[in-house]
Amino acid sequence: MALPSKVYKAALQLSDVDHGVYETLQATVAQHPSETEERLVSRLLAYAIFHEAELTFTKGISATDEPDLWVKRGDDRVRLWVEVGLPEADRVIKASRHSERVALLACGRQLATWDQQQLPKLEKLANLTIVSIDPAMIARLVALLDRSIAWSVTITEGTLYLTCGAETVESPLLVKVGSR
Repeated sequence: MALPSKVYKAALQLSDVDHGVYETLQATVAQHPSETEERLVSRLLAYAIFHEAELTFTKGISATDEPDLWVKRGDDRVRLWVEVGLPEADRVIKASRHSERVALLACGRQLATWDQQQLPKLEKLANLTIVSIDPAMIARLVALLDRSIAWSVTITEGTLYLTCGAETVESPLLVKVGSR
């Protein structure tokens, strides 16, 4: 018998000063049984960092032909493809051919190795943005994770500040390719 997904309700108060975006975001996010809490937190961070109208979560890791988040046009073409984690360069290159823009929140324990092996293959993609954040921030957010998530997210001068309850954590947004 398959384990059920764990469902989280998220309310994000987003103030992206760098891009003039001020939104209250509501999302219901399912954590697949094989998905780590670090990856779930990273998907929510990507939702805030790359937010634009109509950005939605996909079926996630259970659908290998979809990104973690996307914006689709009325004709079903992908306008924005958002990946989270450390995908193979071939997957990102393919996504860049089939969507107007590709964004990647690069995070995970093997980030330094991934940077050395995959980043050189991706640097010439004109429609790609790669951002990474401090892994300690993700770890701290995992420790604070609750089924009902209430975050206040502020992005200003290339730094992400996130308040959860009485605690505020921060990380620079390290842009590796492209621009946010």
